[in-house]
Formats: sequence, C-alpha cells, structure tokens
Amino acid sequence: MEKIAVYPGSFDPITNGHVDLIRRGLRMFDQLIVLIAHNPNKVSRFTVEERMHMIKEVIKDQERVRVDVSSGLLVDYVRDNGASVILRGLRALSDFEYEFQMALINRRLNRDIETVFLMTGYKWFYTSSKIINEAASLGGNVKGLVPDLVYQNLLKKYGNVKE
Repeated sequence: MEKIAVYPGSFDPITNGHVDLIRRGLRMFDQLIVLIAHNPNKVSRFTVEERMHMIKEVIKDQERVRVDVSSGLLVDYVRDNGASVILRGLRALSDFEYEFQMALINRRLNRDIETVFLMTGYKWFYTSSKIINEAASLGGNVKGLVPDLVYQNLLKKYGNVKE
C-alpha cells in the first residue's frame, strides 16, 4: 500500500527550507502532496495561482510530488486524498507549541491520521515565508534563501530587493 503524506502550508512564497522538507519527506513517503492551505482571512503576498505556479516549477523534477490547494479542514483533505500522514516542519520551540496544538486537534478530529514532524535543516532554521517577505519588502537580499524562480518573483513584486 502506497504511503501518501500531505505537507500543508501557506508557501507564501516557497522557501529553500520548504524544498528541503519536500526532498526529505520523499525519503519516507511514496507520494507527497504539497497543499497550499488557502485561508481567505489571511493577507497573502502572492496569489494562490502564483504560489501554485512557483511550487510546481521548483519541484518539477520530483515526479512523486503533486501540488494542490484547499480551504477546508485539513484532516478531511488528507482522508479524501488517500493519505494518512500530515508532514510538518519544526524550526524552533515557538513552532513546537503551535504545531503540537494542531497535531492534537487533528488527531481528535481523525484518529487514523498521524502527524510527522521533521526538524528544519540547520541552513534554513531562521527562515520563514513571513521573514523572507518582510526582508524583501524592505530591500533586503534574500538570494539563496529561496529558489531562484521565487527570488525573481520577489524582485518583480517588491522592486527594491538587493541582488
């Protein structure tokens, strides 16, 4: 039986830390669904379509990965797509508290779905989409923290990003 995991997030934008987790997740699972968890109440820098395009381009060499979007309950999406695992990354203690709460509620909602945590690679420990956007919007150099395609999109979006 194929082991399918869902890696949910806003991916606004996808970072090299996300890409690292995708590659490492593929060592454990037969298929990985990168799920853009669309929250209409959250202000995003990139549209869902832009994020989907960037992710697909960045992971195009990974045939066991697919990209999707959902605005519904995560455990329902996981179940409906034949998956049994939610993959999440942890950077710091502050991530752990939130992720622990989410894992517990997801477990309460569906006992058949497990959450697996991977520690972020040491090179990406301090990066997040939010920090990348903040730095880029203020003209900071984020080259090397995001895939090249994403970096080019940040240059277009903010115009003042340093190279």
